[in-house]
Amino acid sequence: MAASPAAAASNKVRITGLSDVDFGNVSNLSADAVQSQSMCLFSDTATSGYNVTASGSGLGGAFELASGSQRMAYEVQWNGSANRTSGSQLLPNVPLIGQTSAATQQTCNNGPATSASLIILLRSAALSQAMAGSYSGTLTLLVGPE
Repeated sequence: MAASPAAAASNKVRITGLSDVDFGNVSNLSADAVQSQSMCLFSDTATSGYNVTASGSGLGGAFELASGSQRMAYEVQWNGSANRTSGSQLLPNVPLIGQTSAATQQTCNNGPATSASLIILLRSAALSQAMAGSYSGTLTLLVGPE
C-alpha cells in the first residue's frame, strides 16, 4: 500500500488586537499628534516573515480623514516590534516587505503578548490647515506571508 504525500501546511499570517484610533480633541496644532498601538502579528512561515500593505479611505487608497467635504491627510508607520512610536512609513497600496514576527502563537497567548506597532500621525502642518470638525476615516491593513 503506497502512502499518500502529506498536504503542505499553508502559510498563514494573522493580526489580532487592533483597535480603533481616536485622537480626541486636538488642541495643540503646532505639534504632531501621534497615536501608536501594539498588536499581535503572527506568521507561520519558515522565516516568520510577512509583508503589510495599508490603504486608506481617500481617493485611490490615500490616507485621509474626512469631515463633510473637508479632508485631512495623515501618515501611517509600521514597526515590526511592539511598543514603538515610530517606524517605517507606509505608502498607500505599497507592500512593506521583509518584516519578521517575534510572535510564537497565533493570538500571542504564549510568548510575547504583542509583536508589532501601528503608528498614525497627524502632522502639525495638516492640523493647522484643517477646519474645525469631527474627522473620521478607515484604514485597511492587508498582511501576507513571505
